[in-house]
Amino acid sequence: MRDVNTQIWDSADAFGARLAATPRGARQARRLAVEKLAAWGLPPDAPALIVAELAANAVTHGRVPGRDFRIGLTLGDGVLRIEVADTRGDRVPGLRDADEGAEGGRGLLLVDALADRWGVDRGLPPGKVVWAEVDLAGGPEHRVVAQCDPGGPDVTPCHHGS
Repeated sequence: MRDVNTQIWDSADAFGARLAATPRGARQARRLAVEKLAAWGLPPDAPALIVAELAANAVTHGRVPGRDFRIGLTLGDGVLRIEVADTRGDRVPGLRDADEGAEGGRGLLLVDALADRWGVDRGLPPGKVVWAEVDLAGGPEHRVVAQCDPGGPDVTPCHHGS
């Protein structure tokens, strides 16, 4: 069941949805991504986990009451790009060591392990886009280290998955 305010756009090589910034919206993001990946004939496991983690972060840390978040999936040149946009540009995620007993704090470690590249683009205030890319051809031995901005004001450096 979709929330009343869910908006979806779809084409041959791009998919996007605007969803409520709630735990239900985050679950819906994952479900919609799995459906689209299956329609594209792609294995959903790693990309679905990436969507789930980024969507959970958007509704937990990027939520502004009354504002939605957006997911996007794009295919191009052998790469699946996953984007999750929220309206809390003041909260930029980064890798951190979670306390051993902590229930959370490991989501971006998972994204870092599953994605070939990921990063954060700060858009027009107040928003940001957290993105991850998965190379579709080849396995880990074919991964390419991203060329990222090492400190530009509007881009968080990318991290290379292992």
